[in-house]
Amino acid sequence: MSTELPEFEALKINEVQLLLAEKRTSLAILRTGLAVLALPMSITTFLIATSKYYEWINVWHFLLPIIIINIILLALGAYLITHSIKKLLHYDKLIQKLTVNNQLLKQLVD
Repeated sequence: MSTELPEFEALKINEVQLLLAEKRTSLAILRTGLAVLALPMSITTFLIATSKYYEWINVWHFLLPIIIINIILLALGAYLITHSIKKLLHYDKLIQKLTVNNQLLKQLVD
């Protein structure tokens, strides 16, 4: 007795594997977005902690580029997070569609 899956079943399993790989990539992008989002908060915390050593009026020309970079990093982090969450939800829906009528896939995914 052969334990090979029919070609149709193997194709469906490969399709789910591809979607799960895409989902893993989206999770990596989410992790990167969280790290990018945390960086401006760390820089700002450092600037606040060292603020007793300077007056912001005298160093505004140094602070302004840092503030601009922080705003850009915040926007990039927020974009990466929202984009990856949208992709994750999309892949979840596709996987759900594939597993609705297929008992083997339902057992493998759940």
